[in-house]
Amino acid sequence: MHYLSEHFSSLFRDFGQLTTTGLAQGAIYALFALGYTLVYGVLRLINFAHSEVFMVGTFGAVLTWSALGLDQNSHINGVGSIVLYLLLGLLAAVIASGGTAVLVERTAYRRLRRKNAPPLVFLITAIGASTVLSELVGVLSNRSVRSSPIFVQPHDLIRIGNTSLTNVQLILIVTALVMMVLLDMFINRTRLGRGVRAVAQNPDSAALMGVNKDRVFALVFLLGGLMAGVAAVMYLMKIGTTRFDSGFYLGIKAFTAAVLGGIGNLRGALLGGLVLGLVENYGAGFFGTQWHDAVAFVALVLILLLRPTGLLGESLGRARA
Repeated sequence: MHYLSEHFSSLFRDFGQLTTTGLAQGAIYALFALGYTLVYGVLRLINFAHSEVFMVGTFGAVLTWSALGLDQNSHINGVGSIVLYLLLGLLAAVIASGGTAVLVERTAYRRLRRKNAPPLVFLITAIGASTVLSELVGVLSNRSVRSSPIFVQPHDLIRIGNTSLTNVQLILIVTALVMMVLLDMFINRTRLGRGVRAVAQNPDSAALMGVNKDRVFALVFLLGGLMAGVAAVMYLMKIGTTRFDSGFYLGIKAFTAAVLGGIGNLRGALLGGLVLGLVENYGAGFFGTQWHDAVAFVALVLILLLRPTGLLGESLGRARA
């Protein structure tokens, strides 16, 4: 009883701080998870190469900043300069991630889809594409750690008792929400988005109505890659380093977030990412940091036992406009 009382006391004492930290981490999971949920919602395919799409985005940003003469020791003065460099890095990241995602779709999946390959073949191909990308970047980078400049020095914006919200945490949370709203509006309110939802609901009927399935599939991969590129810059702002395998473990967390929220559901990916970030931090606050990852996956199993379709569970094809 004393053990439980002590840990509950620790959790309640740090509850506010664990919440803000969990939301910031969950925001990265959420954007990362959108790639998994978009592809699954339309193709019923788990694209395990998406973790490497994210990783390529981190390298795209870091190499761009390096080409501009910036490293982890650079001191950037002026809000305008900071915004400019961040936008250039973001542009490089989304181009690198989006281009990689489309390349994976064209080279690894399109021919299999046209041959009506069984799902297991797609799964093995996804794992192979993931390994190839990871090892290729590993060879080209000499498996070294690459560091990004520190654009925003963390400082408290709001402090209430033991709880503080930093400027970096606020940027991460707001960015995830804004990107989620923009993507949701694109899918539900644009002509291309209607094509995506039509193919997700019934590919054959959509084709009969004049929707080009191949273009829709490429668009879905591109959108997922763009979200991964934004997540890559957010990750660099929070962590500050990357390497050839940086996407692997984070990709597992993002996939967990997608399943937790209801894979195939865009809003579910956002909810699942935020919930996963909170659960991880609350678990670490109660059990200790060494249980940080275990608690998240235990929570996933428990939720899926009670609700196998995830928290929201609505497929992309049946999402309301």
